[in-house]
Amino acid sequence: MQIPAIEIENLSVKVNRQSIFSGLSLRLDQGQKTTLVGRSGSGKSSLLRALLGFVAPESGTIRIFGRKLTAHSVWELRTHMAYVAQEPEMAAGKVRDVLETPFSFKNNRHLRENLKRIPGLLDRLQLPGEISEKDVTDLSGGERQRIALISALLLDREILLLDEASSALDQAAKHAVIDLLRAGRSLTILSVSHDREWMGFSDNIVELSEPQKEAPA
Repeated sequence: MQIPAIEIENLSVKVNRQSIFSGLSLRLDQGQKTTLVGRSGSGKSSLLRALLGFVAPESGTIRIFGRKLTAHSVWELRTHMAYVAQEPEMAAGKVRDVLETPFSFKNNRHLRENLKRIPGLLDRLQLPGEISEKDVTDLSGGERQRIALISALLLDREILLLDEASSALDQAAKHAVIDLLRAGRSLTILSVSHDREWMGFSDNIVELSEPQKEAPA
């Protein structure tokens, strides 16, 4: 039996003493595309951050390709995941610099040949080649989201975590993103979205319920 890409068992998370979700269990098989839905405050973004080790669970376990996420394993397990935020943060400079910088790090140097894929990915996502020389401060929201997605894809991570990563895209650009990700059959995707078309791209929809507020002690 194939090891799940992501396996979450009875996960409970609190932020500022407030329960975000409790007893959450979820499994994503390798290559599965799953979308998280739910009201604001239901814990969708917190779950993505927990998978990356940025939010410490109160209880429960997270396993990435069968290995438990802990303070000791988090750095290695992050190398299996790439994350794209709704409003991606980018260092100052040109788009070309943003895309090339990750490959200056020791862990990514062996993937430097992937930079040759940039022109093709720009074309697939309906971005002009000359955008590489554009300053990141001059990018629109939709352009930033697509550049961040390209940066993530160039790293060849097996798991892609997307937090409303298509929210600033027009219909044509959104369909281009969906078509590109659909072609990555081996890519496991856990996304957050309120977009019905995006949900249609997914194999599975998981609704997170807003937790009940705890009565003061």
